[in-house]
Amino acid sequence: MRYRRLSYRYALTVNAHQGWPYSELRLAERAGPHFAQAFWQPAADVCETDQGIEVTVDLAGVDQDEIDVLLYEDALIVSGQRRLPAAPNGVYHVAEIRQGPFRLELGLPAPIDQDRVEAHQDRGLLLITLPKRAAAGER
Repeated sequence: MRYRRLSYRYALTVNAHQGWPYSELRLAERAGPHFAQAFWQPAADVCETDQGIEVTVDLAGVDQDEIDVLLYEDALIVSGQRRLPAAPNGVYHVAEIRQGPFRLELGLPAPIDQDRVEAHQDRGLLLITLPKRAAAGER
C-alpha cells in the first residue's frame, strides 16, 4: 500500500442541475454497445467520532501492493486495481465481482492530524483511522 500526504485541497465540483453532456445520444434507449465506466467504486463506511474519522473500504481480493491512498486537506482518495485469476474456459452464468481499476473519493467532514493517520488491511477490508486535528489552544 502506498500512502501520500498532499498539502493542498482537493475539489470535485458537480452541478446538480447539469445534465448528461451527451443527452442527445439517449444511450439507455438505443440498442447496441454502451460505454463502460473507466473505474468502479468499492463500498465504504465513514464514521466520525469525537476523536477522529474511521473509514472502512471493502477491498476483498485486492493485493496490498495494488492500493494507493492519497490524503488531501479535505479529501481522502483510495485507488488501485483488483486483478482476479484468469477465467476458466467456459460460459459465465453470473459475473458480478467487479475487477480492474477502482477509485473512491471521500470528502472529509473535519480537519485531521495528518501525522497520526493509520491504515491497515484486515480480512479484505482497508481500515483507515484519521485522528482529528486539535483545536488551537488544545492539546
